[in-house]
Amino acid sequence: MLDPMGGDGMAALGRLIGRGVGEAVVIRAVVPLSGGASSATYRVEADIGCVLRQFIFQRTASAEHSGLPRGVQAAVQQRAGALGVPVAPVIAVAEPGDGLGDGAVTVLVAGEALAQKWLRMPDYETARAGLTAQCADALARLHAAPVSTWADLSLAGGSGAELLAGMFARYLELGVDVPAFDLAFAWLKPRMPTRPATCLAHGDFRSGNFLVDVQGLRAVLDWELAHLSVPAEDLGWLCVQAWRFGQWQLPVGGFGTREALFEAYRAAGGVVALEDIHVWEVFGTLKWGMSCLQLADDHVSGRVPSVERAAIGRRVSEVAADLTYLIAFGDL
Repeated sequence: MLDPMGGDGMAALGRLIGRGVGEAVVIRAVVPLSGGASSATYRVEADIGCVLRQFIFQRTASAEHSGLPRGVQAAVQQRAGALGVPVAPVIAVAEPGDGLGDGAVTVLVAGEALAQKWLRMPDYETARAGLTAQCADALARLHAAPVSTWADLSLAGGSGAELLAGMFARYLELGVDVPAFDLAFAWLKPRMPTRPATCLAHGDFRSGNFLVDVQGLRAVLDWELAHLSVPAEDLGWLCVQAWRFGQWQLPVGGFGTREALFEAYRAAGGVVALEDIHVWEVFGTLKWGMSCLQLADDHVSGRVPSVERAAIGRRVSEVAADLTYLIAFGDL
C-alpha cells in the first residue's frame, strides 16, 4: 500500500482525485491529521487548473477494522447529503488498482472537529446555542428516509433485541466479567424493542464526529458504523456521558438538554418516545463500554499493539459507574 506522502502515493492521489473531478490534478502537499483508532486521515492540497483546492483523504488504517468499506460509507454519505444532512461532498473512492488501500476523498469542509475545543472556547458560544436544533434536524432528515433507500447496500442491523443479542455474544467471546455490564445486559433484555428496523441509524452521531464552525454544524463525519435500526438509537447515543467531554451537566453531547433535543426532533418531523430514549441511552453506554473492552483486547492480545487502545480500554471502569447510575436513577 502506497504512502500518500511519498512520491508514488502523491501521484496515485492525483490520479484518484482527477478521476473524481474530471480534470488533471497536481498534488502540492499531503499532511497527516489526527484520526480515530481505525482510520488514517490526510489533508491534500492540489492544483486543479489554476486553482488551489483542498481535500481530505481518509483510509482504513488497520486490518482489524470492522466498519463499513469506504465505498459503502461514501454511498451512505452521498445519499444522506441528498436528504439534507450536512456532509462533506464525496469526490472519489479508491479502487484496488490505485494502491491506496480502502480509502476515499472528500472536499475539505472548514470547521473544528475536536469537541474539547468547540465545547469550551468562547468563539463557539453561538454555535453551541444552535447545535441541538441542528443535530435534531439532521437526524430527523436521515431517519425519515424509508429503509428501501439503503436496500442495495447490504447494511447490517436489525431490531433492538437482535442488536443486544449480537453485543452479548461478543461479550461472551471476550471472556471477561464486568458485573455492571452483566447488570446492564440483564436490565436491557426485556426492554429492547423486537420490531424490525425502520430507518438508517448513523451509529456514531456524537460530539467528536461533527465539524463545527462559529455558526454551528457544518458536517456530520464518520459514517463507518451506519446500520439499520430505529431513530431512538441515534438519539440515545448522542446523550451518552462519554460524548460530553467534561460538560456533564448538558447531557446532549455536552451542549444541550434532552428536552430541547426531543422538542427540536419532533419539530423537524421526527417521531420518538421519551421512555425509548432512556433504554437506548443505557444501550449506548453499554455499547461504548464494549468498544472499550474490544480496544483493550486488541492491545492485550497483541493483534493491534497501541497505547491509545490500551488507554481507552481502561475507561471500562467509567462506563461501569455510568451504567449503574443510569439504571438506578434514570438519567445521568
